[in-house]
Amino acid sequence: MLSVTNDAAASPLAVATLGGGCFWCLDAVYRELRGVHAVVSGYMGGAMRNPTYEAVCAGITGHAEVVQVTFDPSVIGFRDLLDVFFVIHDPTTLNRQGYDEGTQYRSVIFTHDDAQRETADAVIAELGAQRLWADPIVTEVTPAETFWPAEAYHQDYFTHNPGAPYCVAVVAPKVAKARKVFFERLRA
Repeated sequence: MLSVTNDAAASPLAVATLGGGCFWCLDAVYRELRGVHAVVSGYMGGAMRNPTYEAVCAGITGHAEVVQVTFDPSVIGFRDLLDVFFVIHDPTTLNRQGYDEGTQYRSVIFTHDDAQRETADAVIAELGAQRLWADPIVTEVTPAETFWPAEAYHQDYFTHNPGAPYCVAVVAPKVAKARKVFFERLRA
């Protein structure tokens, strides 16, 4: 497991990297969860070094918009993060979330170790067996690659731009849904 040291408690932290459409949505939801120490919006899974938002949105880099979540596994587990992930996006649409279309919006779990890979595969199998969606799950599960943080203005975007049309129409409903479904996991 990839770990980071938390200066305050010196307990090991873990990292999860998830892509489920526009990173602003995932960023806003994961920031509200107890046990999450940091969320950074960025890019992973493409060929270009130091990709820019414009290049990623143009679909020429191969990167997905992702969030990298640093979390305390003693408070919230990787499986819990995946439970949230599968509630706040549609894992059955290939390279698309709502009106956002292109490989940069694909549903993807970038795993940082074998345990994350096994958990991701198990969750996808369980959800597939439950037939919650009419179409099959197309979420990719692939080893983590180089993470490129997005430009500063993308970080914590929803907090800084709650009245922006995309935030009102797309981000806010996902945050509201997560607050309702995962109320017991929210920060106090």
